[in-house]
Amino acid sequence: MSLSIRNQIPGTVTSVTSGEAMATVRTRLAGGQEITSAITVDAVKELGLVEGSAVRVMVKSTEVALATGPVSGLSIRNQILGTVTEVASGAAMAAVKVSVEGGELTAAITQDAVAELGLAAGSTVVALIKSTEVSLATA
Repeated sequence: MSLSIRNQIPGTVTSVTSGEAMATVRTRLAGGQEITSAITVDAVKELGLVEGSAVRVMVKSTEVALATGPVSGLSIRNQILGTVTEVASGAAMAAVKVSVEGGELTAAITQDAVAELGLAAGSTVVALIKSTEVSLATA
């Protein structure tokens, strides 16, 4: 199956915490950083997710925000450190490629944000991703 989601990083499930309807799944990315996803309990069962499961972490580029450093006082738990490798700018929007340990993320952000943050190849950034926007696929 082909997908339009470009952000796909391999990882290993480190924990699954199930509630009544939703579960949080913590995954160690190939480079060692951790990311949390909030998915349904049914999805956990259907995918057979347990500690040690190999997965692909997937996030749409429109769901990746960028900051120039770690952010506190925020409900977003996923803060992945990386380095900008490319900024492809259009009239209004830009695709910012970020190298992270174990893979690459692309963030679709406004051209104004790129300018305000001073983003260019070599910039250190933190990718911010809500756990509800992280999908998992079995590897």
